[in-house]
Amino acid sequence: MTGDRLAAFGYELGVLKRIRRAGWWQAGVRDPESVAEHTMRVAQLAGLLAAEEGATPERAAYLALWHDTQETRTGDLPHSAKPYVDKPDPRRITADQTSALPDTARDSVRGAVDEYEAAAGSEAHCARDADKLDMLLQAVEYRDVGVAGTGEWIDSALRSLTTATARRIADAALTMSSLAWRDT
Repeated sequence: MTGDRLAAFGYELGVLKRIRRAGWWQAGVRDPESVAEHTMRVAQLAGLLAAEEGATPERAAYLALWHDTQETRTGDLPHSAKPYVDKPDPRRITADQTSALPDTARDSVRGAVDEYEAAAGSEAHCARDADKLDMLLQAVEYRDVGVAGTGEWIDSALRSLTTATARRIADAALTMSSLAWRDT
């Protein structure tokens, strides 16, 4: 029975590979990144930020892995929906998603989502900054291939960053091409 419940949850998590980040459609991106693609880089960046900030990289990456899993049930709601739709409660959705899981797995996921949402501790700050930093990097990447109007995503990310490391990365990212990695 345990295997069945975990397998079913695994299938639900697979939905994130098919959900597109809706805000990018408004910017004119024809085939925006999926939530899963976004989450991958967020987790990687969270680990890097945590390492630089003296926090626990593995914990920050784990929090980042679970930060948008609720979107299997709600889809990705763009910021333009805020005036019309109340923000779904991530903790409530996670509680429903994990209700059939074995206790250890359930508590692990719920704890990660709760810690991320509460912004409790340096790992959560790194994970939350990684979410915004990924948005900034993605906006620059889209801008570099000709998508106009990504400035509001960049500005929003810059306003939200809290760690010194994330701010330094953002400042550097804005001064280089998204292909600069090829020259290193």
